[in-house]
Amino acid sequence: MNNPNNPENKVVLEIEAHSQNVSLARIMATAFITPLDPTVGEMSDIKTAVSEAVTNAIIHGYGEGAGQVRLSLASHGRKITIDVTDAGVGIDDIQHAREPLFTTRPEMERSGLGFTVMESFMDEVIVTSTPGIGTTITMTKTLGEQSK
Repeated sequence: MNNPNNPENKVVLEIEAHSQNVSLARIMATAFITPLDPTVGEMSDIKTAVSEAVTNAIIHGYGEGAGQVRLSLASHGRKITIDVTDAGVGIDDIQHAREPLFTTRPEMERSGLGFTVMESFMDEVIVTSTPGIGTTITMTKTLGEQSK
């Protein structure tokens, strides 16, 4: 039986909140799931969701400021759990932030589809946030199962 508190494998990566590190997060996610023999589509889905979550942490969590983004990947059989955490500004209204086309950075021509993209590629996306403390996005996907 899979115990969510005792993953079969877990990797944690902390990166500086710089846009050039998004590709590093994508590579880490790909390397982590490769031994589980995902399909090309599953690999692409996870890479895209990780890119969106890490980009959101960098752009919306820290703005132009410095900070760390923590990427945690865990496997429980073929179920993958990915946490992306920042200690940035947090989100005042999570439900509003999850609405398609909502963005806090319109001057950067952000599309406001980050959460929508994550939700379309992952089985579940949970957002927890405290203003002034930070945000964690927890995404899960079971490989080999039909997504939503």
